[in-house]
Amino acid sequence: MEIPMRLKKLRQKMEEAGIDIYFIPTNDYHGSEYVSDFFKTREYISGFDGSAGSVVVTQNEAGLWTDGRYFLQAEAQLSGTGITLYKSGQEGVPKVNDYIVQHLPEGGTFGCDGGMVSVAWAEGMQRSIAARQGKMDLSQDLVGSIWAERPVLDHKKAWILGEKYAGESRQSKIKKLRGCLEKWKADRMIITSLDDIAWILNIRGNDIPCNPVVLSYLIVEKGQCVLFAGEDIFTQEAQEQLKKDGISFAPYESVFSYVEQFQEKERILVDKRRINARIVENFPKNTKIVDMVTPTVAWKAIKNETEIANEKEAHIRDGVAVTKLIYWLKQNVTTMPLTEMKVAEQLEKFRQQGKHYLGPSFEPIVGYAEHGAIVHYSATEETDARLFPENFLLLDTGGQYLEGTTDITRTILLGNKPTAEQKKYYTAVLRGNLNLCAAKFLYGCTGVAIDYAARQPLWEMGCDFNHGTGHGVGYLLNVHEGPNNICYRIANGPDRNAVLEEGMITSDEPGIYLEGKFGIRLENLILCVKKEKNEFGQFMGFEPLTFVPFDRDAIAPEQMNEKERELLNAYHQKVYETLEAYLTKEEREWLADECAPV
Repeated sequence: MEIPMRLKKLRQKMEEAGIDIYFIPTNDYHGSEYVSDFFKTREYISGFDGSAGSVVVTQNEAGLWTDGRYFLQAEAQLSGTGITLYKSGQEGVPKVNDYIVQHLPEGGTFGCDGGMVSVAWAEGMQRSIAARQGKMDLSQDLVGSIWAERPVLDHKKAWILGEKYAGESRQSKIKKLRGCLEKWKADRMIITSLDDIAWILNIRGNDIPCNPVVLSYLIVEKGQCVLFAGEDIFTQEAQEQLKKDGISFAPYESVFSYVEQFQEKERILVDKRRINARIVENFPKNTKIVDMVTPTVAWKAIKNETEIANEKEAHIRDGVAVTKLIYWLKQNVTTMPLTEMKVAEQLEKFRQQGKHYLGPSFEPIVGYAEHGAIVHYSATEETDARLFPENFLLLDTGGQYLEGTTDITRTILLGNKPTAEQKKYYTAVLRGNLNLCAAKFLYGCTGVAIDYAARQPLWEMGCDFNHGTGHGVGYLLNVHEGPNNICYRIANGPDRNAVLEEGMITSDEPGIYLEGKFGIRLENLILCVKKEKNEFGQFMGFEPLTFVPFDRDAIAPEQMNEKERELLNAYHQKVYETLEAYLTKEEREWLADECAPV
């Protein structure tokens, strides 16, 4: 197999460099969740192609750490590679950093590519390794040194997002950033996270599949802003517009030489959780590094009035496409040979009929029967399952529109004769979805406080799902965006577990996954809104952005209480009112039946 040979070559390079343990994360130079092909070193060395995971290699062992979304997928893809799967968060499984420290020989050397890890992570590891009299080498891209046909680091064309979509000018955003320089008495600020740079400058690109961002760095100074990006990625007109607003351009790789020219004793604002260690190692030794949370993380999470209005439009178009797909699927599953990949292709066709559609917001997850139990399953030519009218199809997809980003999951019953087990679990997941959207809470709550609303129906049955219930979503940006999330587990970091603010968009996606049988997930995007304010404080709640019917054939109304039935009926009435004008006569008649009161 290729993977054992690659591991052998990597170990040879480790021996030559005097490195005892080598770390390969899923990352790029910007801390991105999804990465372009150039940065897929973890996938290259392990064969595991999920979006999250880290590999640790010693001379005798290799392990991959990933989360619950990918346990089944990783088990299959690591088979025969000699790499051990470590299921993150499970009882008895060591954390990856702890494993590294425990297995580093006394006085040994730990290595990784410093461009692929944050300063905060590197500093933490340095302290732990020093306790064992060990050393850390951040200068070695050893996987790159054995990757003979590595894809090029490509810089694709970028473009400007107009204010009619962004709702705020780049000058306004930059002015607020310069206010941070004054507050912290700093000389410069370095922004390295790609979605933050795109949001600040109102630019979008195509450097990462599905995430419309530009490979770039941004340095904000008192008199100018310097954008380090690929050369000639903007049209002449776009360049002039950016220059007019005080943006100057420099080549992408020149950021390392640029920071070397900082003056001694300058105060530099950075987010140590985001900026890569290689950049900071190039700072002059006597500069003062001031750690902060990138302020735009919180700013961009709260959508402005323009963004909210646009998102509502995007979700109508997306709802039409997904509803048409469900109708098409129900009509054709018994009359034509359908597969998971054909369904994804058909949904893409329906989305392309919508105005201002730019492409998917992530790789579609289309899992039939037991494939649906693999939380982030992605069909390939080898695994592309034939659909039959007897089980669930889990369909988790999203779109990028000029008006915003969508993310929706529907689990569709193929055939109209569900088993009692299928209805029991589908209804429990549906109840969780409805109850979370209807949650009412005092201002100051985070997603930790309200996750119970979604999980209670499953917990009462002694079941659970091994992923978060909700994540923030960007505006024509990353489909996963902090700092808002919904999960009972308290996440580490100052930019996590954010208070839920008016204008935040979060997913609502409980699920259940029965290995070898099926998976069920039901996901809407929900907008945080203000409710009444009284002597007890400001109350908050949600309203749905996503309008697509749930599968009536899979619902057991007798499992629902009166309030839950009312919530379902009100939601379905809104679905029908929102979509009917965009559907054919046959589709409308079908939707009317789907949305009839239970």
